Amino acid sequence: MKTQTSVPTTKVARASQFVKAGVKVGGNYIKHYSKKLIDPSLSKEELHKDNAADIYDALSELKGSALKMAQMLSMDRGLLPVAYSDKFAMAQYSAPPLSGPLVVKTFKTYFGKSPAQLFDRFDIEAVNAASIGQVHQAWKDGKKLAVKVQYPGVADAVSSDLKIAKPLAVRLLSLNERDIDRYMGEVESKLLEETDYELELKRSIEISQACADIPDLVFPKYYPEFSSKRILTMDWLDGLHLKEFLRTNPSQEVRDRIGQALWDFYDFQIHTLRQVHADPHPGNFLMRADGTMGVIDFGCVKVIPDFYYDNYFRLINPDTLEDAALTEEVFNNLEFLTPEDSPKDRQFFSDLFKEMTLMLAEPFAVEEFDFGDDTYFNKVYAFAEGLANVSELKNSKVARGSQDGLYVNRTYYGLYAMLNELKAKVTTTRPEWLRSKKLVV
Repeated sequence: MKTQTSVPTTKVARASQFVKAGVKVGGNYIKHYSKKLIDPSLSKEELHKDNAADIYDALSELKGSALKMAQMLSMDRGLLPVAYSDKFAMAQYSAPPLSGPLVVKTFKTYFGKSPAQLFDRFDIEAVNAASIGQVHQAWKDGKKLAVKVQYPGVADAVSSDLKIAKPLAVRLLSLNERDIDRYMGEVESKLLEETDYELELKRSIEISQACADIPDLVFPKYYPEFSSKRILTMDWLDGLHLKEFLRTNPSQEVRDRIGQALWDFYDFQIHTLRQVHADPHPGNFLMRADGTMGVIDFGCVKVIPDFYYDNYFRLINPDTLEDAALTEEVFNNLEFLTPEDSPKDRQFFSDLFKEMTLMLAEPFAVEEFDFGDDTYFNKVYAFAEGLANVSELKNSKVARGSQDGLYVNRTYYGLYAMLNELKAKVTTTRPEWLRSKKLVV
C-alpha cells in the first residue's frame, strides 16, 4: 500500500484539499453530462464512483476529523449512494498509512526514544490505518502488542475542519447556524476526545474491566508505560473484521453467538454504566470462528446524562406512547417539539416521531429479534428515504432533537447495521422498566 510522507496541518493546506476535491467533483459532473448528451440512458453510477474516489482521496490525505466524517457516513446505509458508502468504508481500517520516518518522529517527540529502543521488535509498516491513527505490531518480553500511533496535526485541525464543513451542513440541512452549532459542538467535543489517547487509555481500562464478565467478549490489556497523548499500546488481539469474517461462511450458531455478545455489550454499557462505546463500526471488533469477539478502540465514548437517558428510554416502553400527555412531555424534553411550534406543527411532528419510535423500538418489543430480517431494515430505510421528501421537514428551520441524541442514535444505528450483516438472532435483554406492564402476567 502506498504510504503518506506528510499530513496537511495548516488551515490553508487543509482547506485547499477540500477545494481540490470540489474542483474534481465539478469536472466529473461536466464529464458525466457530456456523455449523457450522447447516451441519454446513462446512469449516475459511474459519476458516483468517480466522485467517491476523488472525495475519499482528498479526505484520506487530511486524516483526522475529515476522514472520520467519511467513516461515519459509510455506516449510514441508505443515506448515500452505494458507491460512496463502499468507498468511505475504507476509512474504517484501510486509509493510506504514514511513512516510517513520521512514525519514528512521533515516538521521539513523546518518549525521547525510537520505537526500536522501546520494544524488542517493532514493525515500522502499519498493519492497518484508519481516520485518527494507524496500528503497528510490536513485541516486548515475549508479548505481541498493538501500538496505535496518531497522525500528526490531527488534534489541532479538528475545530478548523468542522468550521470548513459547517457552511455545507447549513446549506444541505437547511438549518440556521445557531441550531447547527449545538450539534457541531457535540461532534467537535467527541472528535477532540478521540485524539486524546491518555483519555482513551483511562476509559479503555475502566470499561473493559467493567464488561469483563460479559460472555464471549475479549478485551486487550493496556500498557500505560508505552502510551502517551498520541501513542496507545495494548495486547494484540487476533480475529477478523466483519466482512472478512463473513467470507469464512460462519455457521448461524456462531453468528448468533457473536450477535448476542454485541447486544449484551451495548445493553450493559448503556443501562448500567450510562456511558457507551459510541463507535460501533466493524473496524473496532475482531470476530473469531469460535464465536468470541475482541473489542478494541474506546476513543469515542458517549457519557449519557441522566435526564436524557430517562426520557429517551422511556419511549422504548410501548405504554408511554399510549399516554398522550406523557408522550408530549417526553417529546418536549427530548426537543422533538419546540415552544415555537404551531398546533398544526405539534400534531404533525408528534405523529412523525411516534411512527419513528415504534419502528426503531421494534427489537425491544419482543424477547428475541431476527436482525437478519431484511423486511424490517427495508422498512426502516424506506421510511428514512421518505423523510427527505417531507415538505414540513424541508421547510422547518429548527433542529429537532437533543444534541445528546447524536451519538446515542449513532450507536444504535451502527449496532443494528452490524447485527443485520451478521444475520443474527438475539435475545433483546433490557431493564424491566422498559417492558410493557400490559405484557406482564
